[in-house]
Amino acid sequence: MHQFKELLIWKKSRLFCSEIYSATANFPSEEKFGITNQLRRASVSIPSNIAEGSSRNSNKDFARFLEIAIGSAYEVETQLLISSDLGFINEESTNELTTMLEEIIKMTSRFRATLL
Repeated sequence: MHQFKELLIWKKSRLFCSEIYSATANFPSEEKFGITNQLRRASVSIPSNIAEGSSRNSNKDFARFLEIAIGSAYEVETQLLISSDLGFINEESTNELTTMLEEIIKMTSRFRATLL
């Protein structure tokens, strides 16, 4: 069993959630239950799945949860790009967030590979 609070991927993805919450704070109010909610939930799913997977008894199970976290990261990336297309977030913020996300995805993928 891994101590998720010590994992850099968990720390970075947790910080990323805060950035998503900040970025979506100024989205249109009519999107509160739309893309704002979707982005926030998907971003929270990343560190949540890392934490949940770390509690599993086998590396194979942990790797499965890391795969789910990566899927959530790609979901967030898609939603960020759509938000940018709709003019809810500027290009600079989109680039900063996607860069952070790409690093989390790469780190998580590398870590996952060590478990298999």
